[in-house]
Amino acid sequence: MSRIIENAREVFQIEIRELEKISNTINNDFEKAIREIINTEGRVVVTGMGKSGLIGQKIAASLASTGTTSFFVHSGEAYHGDLGMFQKGDIVIAISNSGETDEILQIIPFLRENNNKIIGITGDLDSTLANNADFVISTKVEKEACPLNLAPTSSTTVALVVGDAITVALMKQRNFAKESFARFHPGGSLGRKILTNVSDVMRTHDLPFVPENISNEELLVKMSEGKLGMALIGTPENLKGLITDGDLRRGLIKFGSLSKLNIIEHMTRVPITVQQSDTIQTVEDLMKQKKISTVIVLDIDKVVGTYQIYSE
Repeated sequence: MSRIIENAREVFQIEIRELEKISNTINNDFEKAIREIINTEGRVVVTGMGKSGLIGQKIAASLASTGTTSFFVHSGEAYHGDLGMFQKGDIVIAISNSGETDEILQIIPFLRENNNKIIGITGDLDSTLANNADFVISTKVEKEACPLNLAPTSSTTVALVVGDAITVALMKQRNFAKESFARFHPGGSLGRKILTNVSDVMRTHDLPFVPENISNEELLVKMSEGKLGMALIGTPENLKGLITDGDLRRGLIKFGSLSKLNIIEHMTRVPITVQQSDTIQTVEDLMKQKKISTVIVLDIDKVVGTYQIYSE
């Protein structure tokens, strides 16, 4: 094994050990902080400097995307004019590994006067931040992954995971479901599936309808033109069934010739259908359950389209 790989694995091992230690320090202050956030009518404002500030931005973003009104305020900018962003009743998550970050300590008097509860995330439980916070969550690590034990590595990872723990705890307390998540992520794949109806994406043109008395040769031509791997027997108003290319292959194997294949006998008389008002998520869940790649879309009883998914 190369030295470079050994170094990389050592970083993982060090940070995993520190995370395991921190998980055992989670106490009542964590629970009280979660309940305070749930019960507040204000927002959650996350603040920090440097690497802690970068972690704070991620925490604020995670909270905002999972149902907690939250945003990040740079501690230095707050002290130099952005204190107006803090409203009375807001809860402030202040992140400082040392607990002595000047820019954070300078805004504490204002936060107190403004009736803001403070959740301190710090690596020093005897620090000024810890002593002035209403709730304190420890991020104390014994060893940074940095070989000099100086660069924030283990400590920032721990702070990030503490933020994730806060986010997940709030989600579970609020019964935050995937439908709610989708509302905050309409541009993502999950949001698209949950918020989009199948009518918005179904195929409606050149659907391969064929009559019951069609010849097998004509059926093959129509099925090829349709490019769905199947043909619909009947009309949009009166669907008799469907036949797939798989049905044709099985018939060919059984009879040795397509001329002996009776379409009526081999078609599926009650195909699986969905309504055009169904969401993509609902439709795809059904298709995976039934192990099919194409489904017929109805407007009540009339065929209005098809929807297809492809194996990855």
